[in-house]
Amino acid sequence: MIQGLAALLLFQSLGEALAQLTGAPVPGPVLGLLGLLAWLLLRQRRGQPACKPLEQAADGLLAHLSIFFVPAAVGVMLYWEPLAQEGLAWIVALVLSTVAAIAATAWFLRDRLGGAPGAAGEDGATGPKP
Repeated sequence: MIQGLAALLLFQSLGEALAQLTGAPVPGPVLGLLGLLAWLLLRQRRGQPACKPLEQAADGLLAHLSIFFVPAAVGVMLYWEPLAQEGLAWIVALVLSTVAAIAATAWFLRDRLGGAPGAAGEDGATGPKP
């Protein structure tokens, strides 16, 4: 598990260094995550087995995922007054962005799957036609 955590920190550090050196408008951890994804896809394409230490580290982090929400909860308590004043705008923004994300996903999947989900064809069958 330590090796997996070291790999995660390595990719995050590489992404941070890349962001600092290039002045990219993308946060370093995002660049590191893209690097990790590229590395994992390259391993998969070469037919190499999954990286067990990385899996163990990911499982360990996911098992304690609720801990990562503590800073957000503290932030809500710390900035309660501004949130109370602008709460309606925040709620509207959250609802609209969620609806937009669901709509975009549905539109993309409809195009990828060849029609509206659950739509029956002339023969009554559902799904894409052969």
